[in-house]
Amino acid sequence: MADKPLVGIIMGSKSDMPAMEGCTKQLEEFGVPYELVVASAHRAPAKVHEWASTAADRGIKVIIAAAGKAAHLGGVVAAYTPLPIVGVPMKTSDLGGMDSLLSMVQMPSGVPVACVAIGGAKNAAIYATQILGATDPTWREVIVKFKQEMAEA
Repeated sequence: MADKPLVGIIMGSKSDMPAMEGCTKQLEEFGVPYELVVASAHRAPAKVHEWASTAADRGIKVIIAAAGKAAHLGGVVAAYTPLPIVGVPMKTSDLGGMDSLLSMVQMPSGVPVACVAIGGAKNAAIYATQILGATDPTWREVIVKFKQEMAEA
């Protein structure tokens, strides 16, 4: 995206990309600039640390973290940034995504990660835009219009 990214999207594997298409598509429809990185909390912890710890300085306001199985990515990112994190648990072949969901919602006190439904990538984008709208009327109006269009459909 051409504008300075406001939302950071991080996913643990390139294989999560198709499942996150609903997120990127929704952000693009809203006009929300984002950046996307693939970095596993387990296989590339230094990359996750560097990306997350510098996100606020780069102008990111909200982070969406998608991960499957043990799904520690959102929590690890939350440990390295003061920014709000929206977790997207990925559907898995082993337990259908329940493993991912429980890993995300069972965060220790002081390290919150908001969490959408298993595979809820589109809702993560909507929620991230709502967070932006809490302090920026431009994004609030985008959400108001979106909700009006849903009500009229």
